[in-house]
Amino acid sequence: MGSLLVMIAVVLFIASIVVLVVALRRPKQPAQRAGRPDPMAADAMPQFGPRQLGPGAIVSYGGIDYIVRGSVTFREGPFVWWEHLLEGGDQPIWFSVEEDDGRLELAMWVTRKDVPLRPGDPYVVDGVMFHESERGRASYTTEGTTGLPAGGEMEFVDCTNDDESALLSFERWAPDMPWEVSTGKSVSPGEITVYPAPPPTPA
Repeated sequence: MGSLLVMIAVVLFIASIVVLVVALRRPKQPAQRAGRPDPMAADAMPQFGPRQLGPGAIVSYGGIDYIVRGSVTFREGPFVWWEHLLEGGDQPIWFSVEEDDGRLELAMWVTRKDVPLRPGDPYVVDGVMFHESERGRASYTTEGTTGLPAGGEMEFVDCTNDDESALLSFERWAPDMPWEVSTGKSVSPGEITVYPAPPPTPA
């Protein structure tokens, strides 16, 4: 009986050594750390998304509360961006919302009927020289009051000055229509407060 207990003890001792050796040889796995969200990502700022911004929403900017009269959704391949028509100040303005390389880009625009420029002309407005930064075609759909058709295809040319403090845009909503000229400036999310639009009425 005593020899049996000794053999069992020896077997358990050897087994424990084997387990220890295997554990020491196993590569260590680095501890997985929970990732922190990018504070500048557009997904972290849902107040500027289409669920909140739409006809009926209130946009507070520069001490003025504007109401969103209508919205335009643009699509160019995988890219989607929005423009919202705001009324409540001295004149209507357009508020654009776009995600570019993970960054949220916001801008306020004023239509300039007094500027007789076309794409390809020298880009000088109010003494500021601009250069072309992007051009393309996009499909669009509208909601609410925008003064535009319910949907279609459009062309755009975007320009900026050297330090990107001033913006210039050309938009044409049909091949036989004239180009619309707008000037704008970038704004930061902290300058704007959005009071969400009411949910759409079921059809």
